Amino acid sequence: MLESLLDRFGDGAVLMAAGAVVGLLFGAAAQHSRFCLRAATIDVAEARLGPRLPIWLLSFCAAVMCVQAAIVAGVLDVSDARQLAATGSMSGAIIGGLMFGAGMILARGCASRLLVLSATGNLRAILTGLVLTLVAQASLRGALSPLRESLSSLWLVPGGEARNLLIQFGITAEMAVLGAALGLALALLLSLRQRLGWSRIIAAVLVGVAIALGWVLTSAIAQTSFDVVQVSSVTFTGPSTDTLMGLVNATDLPLSFGVGLVPGVFVGAGAMALATQEAKIERFGPDTPMERYLIGAVLMGFGSMLAGGCAVGAGMTGGSIFAITAWTAVFCMWLGAMATHRFMQAKPQQLTA
Repeated sequence: MLESLLDRFGDGAVLMAAGAVVGLLFGAAAQHSRFCLRAATIDVAEARLGPRLPIWLLSFCAAVMCVQAAIVAGVLDVSDARQLAATGSMSGAIIGGLMFGAGMILARGCASRLLVLSATGNLRAILTGLVLTLVAQASLRGALSPLRESLSSLWLVPGGEARNLLIQFGITAEMAVLGAALGLALALLLSLRQRLGWSRIIAAVLVGVAIALGWVLTSAIAQTSFDVVQVSSVTFTGPSTDTLMGLVNATDLPLSFGVGLVPGVFVGAGAMALATQEAKIERFGPDTPMERYLIGAVLMGFGSMLAGGCAVGAGMTGGSIFAITAWTAVFCMWLGAMATHRFMQAKPQQLTA
């Protein structure tokens, strides 16, 4: 069936459709579950167990478990994925991760959360997301690219086994599935302890399932197509810049997985917000200063390109296949976010002392 679809519509159209399906699932699930890495880091920074950390753990563990299970079942091959096969940057993962973590605290959301919030009518998220995308484009191919390349070249790691944490530590995919399943069970217990509704728990798991579905669909297309197709899954900074620049600079937008993913997430999140009557217009105000959001957008735009992905692209998608740079990046995102949150919480107290 897939071969006939590729013959009839072409690789680009099928990839875009796959991206749209994954995006719809991710957007709806992320909106309903309130999936957000920033929110989870705040729980940890404040040394309290709230409902937001279990949500992120549910999504992350579900992504790892489903992706590794697909590898064990033989329906997924990620050996050619960019996060593992290409040369990676540890310095980029560290510096970019710290920058991204700080930025998402200032902007009150990572790249994926801003896209989801934009679909609910949040004007702050729309403006912040546009600035993030423009800075990411400048970091990839524009004026900021020489600085990004210089920082990335400080500490490189070759592609292949050197970037695969499972191989480095002698862990099998089966063991990874078991570990993720145990983590998922613990996250479920924490969620029930926080009295999260089952709909939010299921939605959080579906966020992780969407990551796995993206990997499986692109892998299946890559194995069936006669052309070279990049095996990938959910990530936002790169696809957002490609989509925006394509709409601005070209009359014909090249079809790809990312081109379907971004609008799919927007539509899925918007539909869920309308269905649950949570859509509303939100603007900047005295408690939400624009300058803080813009600084956060700049940090996230440059940081994501330096780190090799956003909180989802590196933290979830790259993390689910155990790319060492992805795990380093998301760890530094946690550190950067928690340090920034604690600094911002302490600053008013210092001023009034």
